Amino acid sequence: MYRAAASRLRALKGRTYHRVPARFSTSVAAATTSSSSGGLLGWFTGGQSNSIPSLDFPLPGVALPSSLPDYVEPGKTKITTLPNGLKVASETSANPAASIGLYVDCGSIYESPASFGVSHLLERMAFKSTTNRSHLRIVREVEAIGGNVQAAVSREQIGYTFDALKTYVPEMVELLIDCVRNPAFLDWEVNEQLQKMKEEIAEAAKNPQGLLLEAIHSAGYFGALANSLLAPESAVNTLNGTVLEDFILENFTASRMVLAASGVEHEELLSVAEPLLSDLSNVPRPQEPKSVYTGGDYRCQADLGDQTHFALAFELPGGWHKEKEAIILTVLQILMGGGGSFSAGGPGKGMYSRLYVRVLNEYPQVYSFSAFNSIYNHTGIFGIQATIGSDFAPTAIDVAVKELIAVATPGQVDQIQLDRAKQSTKSAILMNLESRMVASEDIGKQVLTYGERKPVEYFLKVVDEITLKDISSIAQKLLSSPLTMASYGNVINVPSYDSVSRKFK
Repeated sequence: MYRAAASRLRALKGRTYHRVPARFSTSVAAATTSSSSGGLLGWFTGGQSNSIPSLDFPLPGVALPSSLPDYVEPGKTKITTLPNGLKVASETSANPAASIGLYVDCGSIYESPASFGVSHLLERMAFKSTTNRSHLRIVREVEAIGGNVQAAVSREQIGYTFDALKTYVPEMVELLIDCVRNPAFLDWEVNEQLQKMKEEIAEAAKNPQGLLLEAIHSAGYFGALANSLLAPESAVNTLNGTVLEDFILENFTASRMVLAASGVEHEELLSVAEPLLSDLSNVPRPQEPKSVYTGGDYRCQADLGDQTHFALAFELPGGWHKEKEAIILTVLQILMGGGGSFSAGGPGKGMYSRLYVRVLNEYPQVYSFSAFNSIYNHTGIFGIQATIGSDFAPTAIDVAVKELIAVATPGQVDQIQLDRAKQSTKSAILMNLESRMVASEDIGKQVLTYGERKPVEYFLKVVDEITLKDISSIAQKLLSSPLTMASYGNVINVPSYDSVSRKFK
């Protein structure tokens, strides 16, 4: 192959053209030749050339495709409920690839003291050996069709996804269901993943922002939402294949599962999936474990030099079951924004958000300062997290208090800021849904939460209707709940919980 390419290259080098009189033409000569015959420069400037065809007419023998209509209706989500309660949902697309996911209404909130950390281990055991396939065979089958598989666990759901060309839908569905329904949990595979979990837990100590978010949940909630996504170190040695089997047997039931797909014809998906899923046990869906928001304080002195990480958070009851309030909370988070002191500038980077303009631009002692939120089925938390030098901690907390109170005060947020946040929110929604895997996840999780998939136009309309009064009302509702406070690093100068809580009264 290389010899053939080299011979063609030599032939091209040896070929002569009447337009170029010498091999080593000077730039003046080359320019003169191009000018006299039109050439590329002449074509750009409107000159005529005998060698370049006009682009005013179609090329001979080339058929032009028909133009798209002014409006292309997006594929609608179709949902079928099998006799055992399992739902199959899908939407079509013109994309040649498809993303299929099996989503289970089961996460760390369903863990008990005997199974703490099982969700973390379950995520790591995804797509390992089944009773029908070895792990090596699964890997080879996925790679043979150029696919991509992954698993993700949240506090309320577990998702297993397979992304590949849509011509392989039957193979994708069969392998996906086999991996979820028939895991073997071989001892050596479980022990290998337990060892990797210990490494992940040790590595988590180097991620203060992640630790703060977990601390906010453990300090702010009593009950299921206090369970950590990261397995407690003390629980790792109690986990094994038997614990995994018991957890799946109890929670992976038909009424708590949705098979969702983006880019697949619904009837095709149904014809492949129904024989593989119809024998799942029809067990009534249990009531979601209770979580009560109480607020609280978490402090951890760690060797991080002179750095202090802290977070202040509050609760918004209702969660996704009050989707309008949840969307207002999302817009509020984008409106406040923030980031790091070394954030790259440019459109969409949050450089014009309130926390960036009013805090990061004003206080060089602040390393990072940003708003965050986490929304669940029946509750949500919102707050500010920051990284500063330890000496600046009292001032930084006062600044965070001031900013939270400001958005709750009518007249402190202007219409320009709100409009910018609304446009950013809509842009984020639409751009994320361009991903097949995100669209599949959106179908699965909405069907698990609502029993249906609300169209994207519904959420965009809610965003459009948000007013300045909505922002201040939601912020006031947040600040009326108890404060949750978490700090990590050099916490000596962090004010007491009671003194900070009084500032919001």
